[in-house]
Amino acid sequence: MSQVALVTGSSRGIGLAVAEALAREGFAIAVNGPAADDELARAVDRIAALGSRVIAAPFDVTDIAGHDAQLARIEAELGPLTTLVNNAGVGVLQRGDILDVSEASWDRCIAVNSKAMFFLSQAFARRLLARERPAALFHSIVNVTSSNAVAVAVQRAEYCASKAAAAMVSKTLAVRLGAENIAVYDVQPGLIATDMTAPVIEIYRKRAEEGLTLLPRVGQPEEVGAIIATLASGRLPYTTGQAISADAGMLVPRF
Repeated sequence: MSQVALVTGSSRGIGLAVAEALAREGFAIAVNGPAADDELARAVDRIAALGSRVIAAPFDVTDIAGHDAQLARIEAELGPLTTLVNNAGVGVLQRGDILDVSEASWDRCIAVNSKAMFFLSQAFARRLLARERPAALFHSIVNVTSSNAVAVAVQRAEYCASKAAAAMVSKTLAVRLGAENIAVYDVQPGLIATDMTAPVIEIYRKRAEEGLTLLPRVGQPEEVGAIIATLASGRLPYTTGQAISADAGMLVPRF
């Protein structure tokens, strides 16, 4: 018996760091990206180099109708899934005034950041509930949302709305699945240095050093990976429904 995880959006960034951290814990990993491209292949190679059983799972998370078939394929190759990490996400098409937000940018954020994770979690949970699950294996869903599920970023209103929705999905899943011994967590990264944040990370690095975060620096994907590996391995026992602020204390209320 082994833990088996699907990590969406894991061809790079936080998702890849999560996949690597889980692989070091002995998980078999399905590495996901939207296409079977070179980036996904490189990510698979990195996980394989850690000694983990790993497969590529290229699919678009917004293809709701295809979720169950993708989960079935993963299980046919790696065995029964124990863990789903909903990490795939997108930013806004253009930062700016909330009065100028386009319907296309709104729909894109909602489709990927909240709708897709809701229905993929639903398909995953249904599979778990339909079979006997070894008590020795920890089963969980870990959703990667954002500090913007709580804090407003006025130039990214549609992103904030989508992440707030995702945070509430995490809570509702936790309430539904607790009696089934399936834990659900919401990890809310703050200022993390990734490809997505690259255009603005130096601005945020300076703000962090000036006191925006209690720990005066930006975070790294590997740090979020370590948090999620801890949760998915069951090393935060007797917990579910928690929002974990991976933000160096940025959201701590202060006067």
